[in-house]
Amino acid sequence: MRLKVTMRSTRILEIIILSVVMCFMFAESSFAQISPGDLSESHSHLEGMSNCTQCHTLGEKISNEKCLDCHKDLQNNIKNQKGFHVSTDIAGKECISCHSDHHGRTFEMIRFDKDNFNHSLTGYELIGAHQKKKCKDCHKNEFIRNDDIKKKKITYLGLNTECLGCHTDYHQTTLSNNCNDCHDFNAFKPAPKFNHNKTKFQLVGKHQETDCIKCHKKNMFNGQEFQNFSGIAFNSCINCHTDVHKNKFGSNCTQCHNEQSFTITKGIANFDHSKTRYKLENKHRLLQCNDCHKTKLTDPLKFDRCTDCHSDYHKGQFIKLGQRPDCSDCHSTKGFVGSSFSIEQHNKTDFQLAGAHMATPCFACHKKEENWSFREIGKKCIDCHTDHHQSHIDKKYYPESNCTNCHSENNWTEINFNHSITKYELLGKHKNPSCKDCHFEIKTDGSSVQKFKTLTQNCTNCHTDKHQNQFEKNGVTKCLDCHDYNNWKAEKFDHNKTRFILDGKHIKLACADCHKVKQLGESSFVQYKLNKLKCENCH
Repeated sequence: MRLKVTMRSTRILEIIILSVVMCFMFAESSFAQISPGDLSESHSHLEGMSNCTQCHTLGEKISNEKCLDCHKDLQNNIKNQKGFHVSTDIAGKECISCHSDHHGRTFEMIRFDKDNFNHSLTGYELIGAHQKKKCKDCHKNEFIRNDDIKKKKITYLGLNTECLGCHTDYHQTTLSNNCNDCHDFNAFKPAPKFNHNKTKFQLVGKHQETDCIKCHKKNMFNGQEFQNFSGIAFNSCINCHTDVHKNKFGSNCTQCHNEQSFTITKGIANFDHSKTRYKLENKHRLLQCNDCHKTKLTDPLKFDRCTDCHSDYHKGQFIKLGQRPDCSDCHSTKGFVGSSFSIEQHNKTDFQLAGAHMATPCFACHKKEENWSFREIGKKCIDCHTDHHQSHIDKKYYPESNCTNCHSENNWTEINFNHSITKYELLGKHKNPSCKDCHFEIKTDGSSVQKFKTLTQNCTNCHTDKHQNQFEKNGVTKCLDCHDYNNWKAEKFDHNKTRFILDGKHIKLACADCHKVKQLGESSFVQYKLNKLKCENCH
């Protein structure tokens, strides 16, 4: 009984094994007849009859729904009407019309003419520098943010249209993410769409010509080169510019300067120059800044001496023994015309002013010609004055033509000459007349002739001989024989020394009793010379 059971069990096992083998053989033969070929590499994980229904619907052709159930990223794009698959060229087509499979492992399911592909159909038109790029330059795995899409070996999905999706944010989140606000697609530099006047700091004047790098410095930030365009302080000029005045005038540079030029100021009235080491006064207040500040206002400017700015009008005439007197010693900022050089200062020079010289204007001595002269103009009288007595007076009476030997500096007509040193001492009435009375002969035409050397001691050189030459001897009339210098009276006359001695009654007679007045032409005179001396000539 046990033997029968064993034999029966063995038979059943053989039948089961045979049935399984036949099933496998049938299945293998059937599969070979159903599958048209191996799936592509991307679909290779779907090999086998148990996976057929993931793409195929029994009794029907392949549907788009089956494809999109797997390719959800593409499904989302179509749902949101984005990308190439919703373009007019593709919308409504079956997926299999472009992406068929079962052509082998190496078959490219995604294939198109990359050189002539119209990228505008994707919703992102390639313009500018993007036109020169290859597909692989942009469609990189590293630019895809979706991790599921990233896992695909070949895909053109997963990119966004934002610049920062592919490009590094050079500004490191300091500016807007929309690069198109400033840049275009031609090049990253320059930024043609950027308008600085739409910022909080509008560019005016010289700022329009300033290179960006001068204000927006480059440095390293987070290990990368970085140029800062935001957060830059601009509420004060000194945020960017060095205060060359070191805060002497405050930090508001616009009080004096403008953006057109640092050297162009808003006028001296707006600037308090007294805050500097040089206060502007008088004529200096009328000057423009660039009259003195020839180059930059910040350049050091000498001002200790007038000649630091002004030319030495006197051409070094006052440089003496290493000393350099300044213009301010004589002039003021009220004007160059006129001088404050005092008489007291002049008297400290080699030529002291006295008398009429104190009232003489400077130009009378120092500007005899076109230019002013202050050095080596002479110290002697004849250096300035003409010697009118030259050849008329012996030089021994005024050596070196020193006029002060006779004349006073107070007045030219004031004479102080010691006449006694000459051969003719002035006595009596001769002390009263002026020099002109004796030494100048006035002619009928009003001119005068000097007589010094040529003047003799004869009285008749100056006085009229009222006696009509009655007492002339050898051509000379000696008035002093009868007269002296005190008056015209003949107090020295002694009648007894004449040819007619007075005695008796004659002594008491008046001169006129014997010496009668006679007429000679238009003149009359007393006749003193009597040739008739007998008694009967009078009695």
